[in-house]
Amino acid sequence: MVWWVVASGVAGATAVVAGAFGAHALAGRLSEHALGVYRTGVLYHLVHALALGLVGALSTGPLAGTTLNVAGGLFAAGILLFSGSLYALALWQVRALGPVTPLGGLCFVAGWLTLVLAALRG
Repeated sequence: MVWWVVASGVAGATAVVAGAFGAHALAGRLSEHALGVYRTGVLYHLVHALALGLVGALSTGPLAGTTLNVAGGLFAAGILLFSGSLYALALWQVRALGPVTPLGGLCFVAGWLTLVLAALRG
């Protein structure tokens, strides 16, 4: 579906912007620990932007269907929950979002496993 490619492009662009912001605006302003947390968010954001592109590419072939769309939804949710919570933790020390990070990680894992399921069903 074209929307997964759109989501991939938006997620990829925002990951690059977040990475540039971290490298240029945050270096020297955040502790090394906070900057590491931020960079982890950027890395997972960018990797899963590419995963959304993979879902988009596969959605026009024999793997197209609900299972593949669920994988895309899980990747998108993971970006928001995992990377979003790490950004908030690093930038504003929003500790209340700390428990959200593992939920985002679970979304990533579930997304990859759902992608495997789509392949096996395809």
